[in-house]
Amino acid sequence: MLKFEQYRQHIEDLFAAALKASDPAYAVRSFLHRNGRFLQIGDAEVDIGQGRVFLLSVGKAALPMAEAVYELLEDILYAAAVISKRGGLETVDSRMSESSAVQLMEGSHPISGEDSIESTARIIDLLRQTTKDDLVICLISGGASALLTQPFVSLNDWQSLVQALLASGCTINELNTVRRQLDSVKGGGLARMAAPARCFSLILSDVVGNPLEAIGSGPTVILSESPAEALAVLDRYEIAGVLNHDVYRRVIDGLMEQAKDHEAGPVNTAVNSEIFIVGDVKMAAQAAMARAIDLGFVAQIITVHLEGEAREVGRFAAAIAKDTRPGRCLILGGETTVTLQGTGLGGRNQEAALSAAIALSGWPETAVASLATDGEDGPTPAAGAVICGETVPYAVSKGLQAQEYLDRNDSYHFFMELDYLISTQKDRPDLSPCLVVTGSTGTNVNDLLFILTYEVAAG
Repeated sequence: MLKFEQYRQHIEDLFAAALKASDPAYAVRSFLHRNGRFLQIGDAEVDIGQGRVFLLSVGKAALPMAEAVYELLEDILYAAAVISKRGGLETVDSRMSESSAVQLMEGSHPISGEDSIESTARIIDLLRQTTKDDLVICLISGGASALLTQPFVSLNDWQSLVQALLASGCTINELNTVRRQLDSVKGGGLARMAAPARCFSLILSDVVGNPLEAIGSGPTVILSESPAEALAVLDRYEIAGVLNHDVYRRVIDGLMEQAKDHEAGPVNTAVNSEIFIVGDVKMAAQAAMARAIDLGFVAQIITVHLEGEAREVGRFAAAIAKDTRPGRCLILGGETTVTLQGTGLGGRNQEAALSAAIALSGWPETAVASLATDGEDGPTPAAGAVICGETVPYAVSKGLQAQEYLDRNDSYHFFMELDYLISTQKDRPDLSPCLVVTGSTGTNVNDLLFILTYEVAAG
């Protein structure tokens, strides 16, 4: 029989299964197969004996994805370049690190830094060598938008713009609409630079619905969108009122310059680019569902297209939980947003969990968890949080007012203080700590939200 007291362990089991299914190296290996001088990429067969092979890997999962290809093509690889988030190269295989053909680089995330620009410049230099007989394999994962960048405005202006958009509550698709119009490597820019070589992209998706142009801002996706679409996003979220006047003017000037180029027509239309999704949140959710069934739950995936304001999603999850029969596991995948109203510390998953805890207050034998598959929820060390119907009543009994923390976007400090009380006072053995800390998971396929219901104990 499923026991409510084990809700934390059940959540950890489900999350572990989801992460295993999202393993970047496994995703790449299952998609690439070599037979001598021929490489099977999805349903395409490429003769790798005709020209040189270039490997580019960018994102939070850049290293494990690159290592999977390196194992397969080490003997014929002409050059490789990897840009990982800072700290993402700590486990690099010695063969790759010692290879003269491989450049291992790091960049800043979620806001691009000088290191991101310098690393991208080295990739651009590498692509200047390509010919029509060459093959370029691009591996793209979450975080690539910040790590792979050559903006048309200064770095300071670029950072200010992205920070303003991240705080505005806009979706990742809208943020990347703006990025694509102000960055030479986005919106197909990388594929144009790789031309005339044939370019194959293997993508580990971190964007709801897998829109190719939004994942990493679509570096190998040829688009026909215009700067007017970026301007519409800036107007919609009133960015002019947030940015310094001079910064906003320079951003608009940059968009106007791109508008002129757009009217003149594409610089290079001879691009041979093919794109494949090798992993996404749906695969992760399916693995979690299979594990839930093994544990004894009746499990169901509700959606893998979850979007919206995190606190609204939290309330929605609580409402679903209240209408769900005991012994169920409901799984939702996607990615929410947070419109900053306060100066607290948190992330979208912790905010959703705190909102759910408030709405679920006092509800028996029910747990909700919201977790980031990359292990990084906002600028905090947590992946997210697990709550139950007793979370807020216990917090109130200790003088913690959950709504006040939510109002100032301070979910991390709420859960941190509550976890300290749970672990030190030990007066509620039925309650588990809320924060889930995994460290970087090496993958990134959006977020997962779990709802678990249990039989109410008699008496």
